[in-house]
Amino acid sequence: MKLAMIGLGKMGANMVRRLSRDGHEIVAYDVAENAAANLQNELSGISAAGTLEELIENLPSPKVVWLMVPHTFVDEAISDLLSAGLNSGDVIIDGGNSNYKQSQQRGEMLQQQGVHFVDSGTSGGVWGLENGYSLMLGGSNEAIAIIEPALKTLAPSADSGWGHVGPVGAGHYVKMVHNGIEYGMMQAYAEGFELMHSKQEMDLDMHQISRIWQHGSVVRSWLLDLIADALEQDIEMSELSDYVDDSGEGRWTIQDSIENAVPTPVLSLALQMRFRSRQDSSYAGKVLNAMRAGFGGHAIKTK
Repeated sequence: MKLAMIGLGKMGANMVRRLSRDGHEIVAYDVAENAAANLQNELSGISAAGTLEELIENLPSPKVVWLMVPHTFVDEAISDLLSAGLNSGDVIIDGGNSNYKQSQQRGEMLQQQGVHFVDSGTSGGVWGLENGYSLMLGGSNEAIAIIEPALKTLAPSADSGWGHVGPVGAGHYVKMVHNGIEYGMMQAYAEGFELMHSKQEMDLDMHQISRIWQHGSVVRSWLLDLIADALEQDIEMSELSDYVDDSGEGRWTIQDSIENAVPTPVLSLALQMRFRSRQDSSYAGKVLNAMRAGFGGHAIKTK
């Protein structure tokens, strides 16, 4: 099929590459100068658009436009596409990490103009080019049917790793929860390896253990593979900071759990630990030490 890709960062560009390999035609656009032209020179079946009007003119109807832009720019992108000529029956896909409530609002607004909206929770990162992307899709049956050929190419296989999970908003909601679970899994691995690393009298080899766990263990996973690869490069991870950022979806997951009164203690604590990682010196820790010294006379370390 022929479709457009707007946003040619690491994921967007790799999605174009994967689609191109399978014979799809892509009209590429990015605000960064030369990003689309570079892909056009690299790949077959790619045409670079200089404007959104040119992009829309080069698409057959129904026109399909896939957005891979930061969630803060989605509304602007949608408005610009409508102004440039996107019409009733056309399809806009938001493949970024947008809040599902905003996706529902965007879907309602576009439905009034007859434009289909699909929210695609997209997982796979930089490995998606070779391994395929996990795609969680929200939208109408009609819209999903239009874009199905592209979905089958982007997923790990035509019949696995992708699915129509519900109405508009459902795709980004499922991806939000996915990321919340991811936080919890990552925190559990991090704490486990720190505990073993601290057992100095046993002189445990973190890299060896990670490789053992990759085969047959109930905790084997892609995340463990990433740990093992990192330990192979530098077992002390001396070049890495312990500052851990969050993209926002972990926060949205916890907010949703509060709104629905569903307990998510592991996911909540994993997010809180990311906040803790950003503190150079914890005031809370100082307060704890003051209390311990006060009631028990415990020795405490000075700064």
